[in-house]
Amino acid sequence: MEILKTPQKALKYSKSLNGSIGFVPTMGALHPGHLELIKKARDENDFVIVSIFVNPTQFLPGEDLDKYPRRLESDFEICKRAGVDGVFTPNPKNIYSEDEILLKAPKIKGYILEGFFRPGHFDGVLQVVNKLFNIIKPTRAYFGKKDAQQLYLIKQMIKNFFFDIEIVEIETVRGKDGLALSSRNIYLSEKNRKKALTISKSLKKAAKMSIHINDIENIKKEMIKILEVDKLQYIAFVDRDFNYIDKIIPGNTIILIAAYVGKTRLIDNIWI
Repeated sequence: MEILKTPQKALKYSKSLNGSIGFVPTMGALHPGHLELIKKARDENDFVIVSIFVNPTQFLPGEDLDKYPRRLESDFEICKRAGVDGVFTPNPKNIYSEDEILLKAPKIKGYILEGFFRPGHFDGVLQVVNKLFNIIKPTRAYFGKKDAQQLYLIKQMIKNFFFDIEIVEIETVRGKDGLALSSRNIYLSEKNRKKALTISKSLKKAAKMSIHINDIENIKKEMIKILEVDKLQYIAFVDRDFNYIDKIIPGNTIILIAAYVGKTRLIDNIWI
């Protein structure tokens, strides 16, 4: 397995590969959700490259950039065992310059939901993903459906900038208790993890209700009854193109939640 520490080395390495490249961009602290992405990439491509980069531009002031879990040696071992061919681990100084040309998220769908509560977050996400795509030049790139709005905006960037890259969506991976896997779950105490479980329980309730009714307000009321979070930021109903909807559309609805449990901010969703 090749460890690629600079964009120049990663670009040279990707150019040397004779075959399809599956790319899994991560911020490290790898968990079984990441492994599902890697496994899918391994199954569908000749080579697999994983990036491990805690991207500073997608963190807002006061967020957990400094505390974000970093387990590089453990991540290397996980990648090696999963059959990864190359791991790209750049330094922020190698990725960003002081006076950059900036990529901006769309003015509407980049500033609703996650973009509203974390203004500028998606600017940073799209900026770094654009750079990673240009360095790795993948055939396919793999993203989880848990970050649904991020996934939508990356697909829009692919379309708007005419990237010749296939975006592969992977279902949200959950623990045995139903909690959506996230590197930030390590912040949760046992008590707070029990609170966090009410997020996925409320989404399951919504999915069951949507079989028989399509009235969003009634579904939302029942979800709120289940939730035991410390601060609910939003429950939102959108279609696959992230337009707000007022009724459930079977096969074209995403229900999203963002909430704080203790000091930990969690997001989750369910696709109907």
